[in-house]
Order: sequence, then C-alpha cells, then structure tokens
Amino acid sequence: MAFLGPPGPPRCRPPSLCRPPPALPHSTFKHSPFTASRGVRQAQWLTKTKLVEGLPPSVLSIVDDPAHQLEDYEERVKRVISHARLWDTTEAIPKREHYCPVLFEDLIHLCRLMSVKYPSLTKRMLARNYKIAATWERESILLQVRGLNGILMNSVAPIPPVASKEEILATEEHVLETFYPISPTIDLQEVNVYQELNSTGFRDGYPYSHPHTLFFLESANIRPNRFRPEQLRAKMLMFAFGNALAKAKVLYGNDPKVLEQPIVVQSVGTDGQLFQFMVFQLNTTDLVSGDGIKNLVWIDSDQELYEKAQCISEVKKRVVTKPAGIYGFQPDTFKKFLALYLHGTV
Repeated sequence: MAFLGPPGPPRCRPPSLCRPPPALPHSTFKHSPFTASRGVRQAQWLTKTKLVEGLPPSVLSIVDDPAHQLEDYEERVKRVISHARLWDTTEAIPKREHYCPVLFEDLIHLCRLMSVKYPSLTKRMLARNYKIAATWERESILLQVRGLNGILMNSVAPIPPVASKEEILATEEHVLETFYPISPTIDLQEVNVYQELNSTGFRDGYPYSHPHTLFFLESANIRPNRFRPEQLRAKMLMFAFGNALAKAKVLYGNDPKVLEQPIVVQSVGTDGQLFQFMVFQLNTTDLVSGDGIKNLVWIDSDQELYEKAQCISEVKKRVVTKPAGIYGFQPDTFKKFLALYLHGTV
C-alpha cells in the first residue's frame, strides 16, 4: 500500500473528537510527510481529479459583491498584518513560526465578525489535532491518506455542490495525465496495512460534522523545512480529497459510486505572506479506473497578501529612507480568504 501522511501536529485538541484507531501489531505505518515530486499533477492522478484554474463562480460572486465585504476591511487587514509582523513580538524581526499562526488567527477573527450579518456562521468549529483515515484503490494500487492534517473548520451544514450536473457529466471526456514510464506513486511511502481504515476523526453525532475548509500553515523558519508552493498545493488537494472521501463513505457506504450529492471541501495554505486557495468537489468514489466521471478541483495559486514587511527602518546618512511598515498590501487576497469563509452561507 502507498501511504500519504501529513507533517507534525497542530497545537491543541478540540472537544468531541474520537481517538484514532491504534496501529495494528507488525504494521509499518509511520507518520511521515507527503511528498509529491510532480506536485498537483501527481495528486490529480491519485485522486482522479480534473483541474480548473482559478476559483469557481460561486466563490468569485462573493468576492465581487460589496454587500459581502467587511466594513473598513482594508484598514483592519493592514492592522492585522502589522500586528503579526511588527507588533506582537519582542524580537526585532519576528520568526515565521510566530507570525504565521498569529496572522491566521487574526484573519479568522476578522471573518468571524461577519457572523453579526450572517448568524449561521456561528455554527462553525475549528478542529485542531484531529486525525482522518481514507482508503481507496486506484488502478490496482491500494492508497491511504491518514493522520494529522492542518486545521479543519467544520460546519453544521455542508457546502452545496459547486459544479452543475452538466459540468460533472462533462468530466467523462477529460483524460487524466499519466507519468509513464515513471510510476504515479513515486515518492509515496509503502507500508503493510492489515486494516483498511476510513474515519472522519469525529464521533457519530458530532454536531459540526461537515468538513468546510482546511487550513495549512507553512510556518517553519528554515526554507528547506517548508513545502514549496507546488508541494503545498498537492498536499492541500490530497487532504481535501481525504476528508471528502471519508465523509462520503460515512454518508453513502464503501461501495464505489457516482455521488448523488457531491461533497465540497475547501483548502487554504499560507506561509504568512503567500496564499494558496482551493475548492475541491468529490463527484465519485469509483476511483479504480481513469474512465468515467472525474472529481473537480479549482485552484487559485500564489496570491500575496502583502509584498514586504519592513520590520526595521532603513536609515542612510542618519535619514530614514524607508520607514518600518507593511508594503504592497493586496486587498483582493483577503477578499478571497473571506469569500471562502462565507462560501456555503451567503
């Protein structure tokens, strides 16, 4: 079996999470990072997914509608960035492992302010340190994604399907890229597994039972310890797929099939400056063959929230030539972040 696992754990554990199944005796399962040498293209093959560049119309309509914007959002977001990069530190130049999670928490706080206008936003829960397990077969290869992954925002209600039935049927014509003569499972960890596990990570009856958005924080200070943007997008796709597949098996059983009601899971990845946005729609759990209905993913890549944080003023000949501050603020990146948060509610 090929295994796809996540990096180290988030910081805290929310209530109502089930304990993951214990590793079986003699199993060679290990927590190890998922690496995809061919990035999103490889993840597309593994998950039988067609890529659509950019965000779907249902999200863009939120981005473009002033009625769905936070009041005075530009100044508020600038303060959030300054708080994370300049103020919330005792160091001259704060480290990424500090400012990246601070920025994320502050952005989520801004999004929560919209619950005054949209009360159903209060029916959300951030889950940290939860574990999923999803197993599927792809062209006679047994695959499993399992373990800790990102921070998951759950919701009482699911996100409605993004693609229409006609768009879903049209995916039958799409031909997935192959990597012959290279194996599509190159770089995946092979393990012996004695039980095919499928688990959402939550107990039956948990009220916030629908996965909404996964957040991945690439906050390692040393660049080689962070995923490159293409690797990060591949990881986002694999775990959005894993959460959707685990939920589909709870709702529809283990038999492979085209889903009557597709499952949508979003994903956002950031290193504290650059953002990756993704919307994944699981249309089918019939994944063995490359024929038939495909799943769909929309990706908006490499969106900067700001160009530079000048932590220390530049001084030349006793004259400040570049004051400390945030430069190159990109308000549209926050609008997309907020739109994904609101998606499924407005």
